[in-house]
Amino acid sequence: MRIGIIGTGVAGSLLAEMLAGAPGLEVEAFDRMGLDAAAEAGTGLNVGPNAMKALRLHLPARHDAVRAASLPWRRWFIDTAWGERLFDLDLSEVAEEPGIRLRWAELYRVLREPVARITRRGLMLEALEEDGGGRLVPVLRDAAGALHRPGGFDLLVAGDGRYSRLRALTAGVPVPEFHGIAMSRLLVPDASDCPYDDYGQWFNGPARLLSYRLPGGAAYIAGALPLPSAEAEIPEVLRDPAEQARIYTPEGREPCAAVAWMIAKHREHPRDMHWARLQVSPLERSAAGGRVLFLGDAAHAMVPTLGQGATQAIEDGVLAGAVLRAGGDVAAVAALRDERVEFVRRFSLEASDTMMGTDPIEGSRAKMGADFLAKLRRLYTDVPGRI
Repeated sequence: MRIGIIGTGVAGSLLAEMLAGAPGLEVEAFDRMGLDAAAEAGTGLNVGPNAMKALRLHLPARHDAVRAASLPWRRWFIDTAWGERLFDLDLSEVAEEPGIRLRWAELYRVLREPVARITRRGLMLEALEEDGGGRLVPVLRDAAGALHRPGGFDLLVAGDGRYSRLRALTAGVPVPEFHGIAMSRLLVPDASDCPYDDYGQWFNGPARLLSYRLPGGAAYIAGALPLPSAEAEIPEVLRDPAEQARIYTPEGREPCAAVAWMIAKHREHPRDMHWARLQVSPLERSAAGGRVLFLGDAAHAMVPTLGQGATQAIEDGVLAGAVLRAGGDVAAVAALRDERVEFVRRFSLEASDTMMGTDPIEGSRAKMGADFLAKLRRLYTDVPGRI
């Protein structure tokens, strides 16, 4: 069976490693970016304990390499902008091992290294054709404009992210659902004066800051600000650090040290901030009569509230690889993954309630309740071993 992987992001890289050298499988991967471009990718991210469990059970060497490149995520706390503690959880109460905190670029580096020899870089998917045997032939364009046809594949896998070209060609462009939240991201390279370490959130009304330290002395700051409506674009005024300072500063109170530090970093690095709107895309697992498989954000872009975007991409890549190695097909991947993914999507949206109308103080306190913690435990531990 000949398998082609379009995009060596998180899911694509892990799938390639899972399948490389498997009896009866020939695997080739394609990526539009060169290795140097990947070094500048993204900002920072947290990866949940469930992804680390999937790696530990199925790719222990990759588990160890990812751990070595990251800091542990052991704790999750929620405060008000003036420093009142609302929620405080040791992840060992609901998980079998810690999550991690690292830069996107480092995650890409660690995941792509093992599959470099089977990856062709600098090629962008342009179109699809079929050969005489009904196999799909990707048509790829290089930086010079030349077209490449690497032959027919029994299965093509979309690992090319939220804006997947392969999904667009075979299942149509997904229609996103917006939730009326503007999201900002900032990597602070020098966080030596940062007054906190592990994963924290701070609320001033529905406006939320999220931050944690990263390896190498950096820190990641993510903001979430309500928009006038679900479909509203991000107004330019929200991008102004002075306006952000006003929104995140509690009225009539001094901001706590953590919030004051983040506001200061917004002022220092306004041009380094990245903005997007909170959105999800409908789950789509396959197309073209089972000849195309969608993984990660190409299959199920979700809200980032519980840090499950990259986390579910890791689960997807590892577990889809286990299914295909065992002789399963696209339908078997869907049977294993789709119910799980739908639970994660629903729970991630449910956990976003404090940004979408639920009182942030009472809503955050409620997350220490038995129901929420039981769902967290299911989220962090419900990962199959042997397939």
